[in-house]
Amino acid sequence: MRFVIPKELAHGFLVVSDFAEFCYKVTDFYYPNDEGGLAFDDPDINVQWPVPGGMIKEDLILSDKDKVNVSYKE
Repeated sequence: MRFVIPKELAHGFLVVSDFAEFCYKVTDFYYPNDEGGLAFDDPDINVQWPVPGGMIKEDLILSDKDKVNVSYKE
């Protein structure tokens, strides 16, 4: 499967399998200090993530980077 994500567009995904690999083809060199993120559960954005039945927010495994993302307002 291929995703085309426009430059500077916020995007995210939820993996519901045991394994997933996501590779980026980028337009410039990677600069970690330029990276940002939004809290996946930001109530102002209100994404309805398709969490598998019976799971709650605390069951999700977030990357260390995603654990510290801020809300859109912040």
